[in-house]
Amino acid sequence: MKHIFYLLFLFSSLLGDYRDVHKLSSKKDEEIKIHVLYGGKDKLFKFRWTLYKNGGLVVHRNYDRVVAQNVLYLNHTNQSFRLKLKPKSSWYQAPYLLVKFKQFSKNKAEFEIYLFDSEEEINLKYPKKGAK
Repeated sequence: MKHIFYLLFLFSSLLGDYRDVHKLSSKKDEEIKIHVLYGGKDKLFKFRWTLYKNGGLVVHRNYDRVVAQNVLYLNHTNQSFRLKLKPKSSWYQAPYLLVKFKQFSKNKAEFEIYLFDSEEEINLKYPKKGAK
């Protein structure tokens, strides 16, 4: 019975309200940099993709000295990854980004970035369009 409540909680948290959605696209090895601002801190979230083969997009990411790699697929359960932006408080869910792979065309990958932040303490500074 506990497992059912845990799954319902997890499912409802994934469908929770997001505060912001932003669309980005990039070419191979083009690094996207997003500044994460909260509590006087300015942390940098960087990600880029290096390979698109057999429907899988290899994404490398770096945030808060944690480096990781994901393989994302269109129309699949592995379509996105979740990035926790700050340590979890004991009484609410920690804010996070959901980076979702949306489309691949003309050698460009398109992403949607969702910000989940119930306490509205996170500000994001995205790259300017056309800026390198």
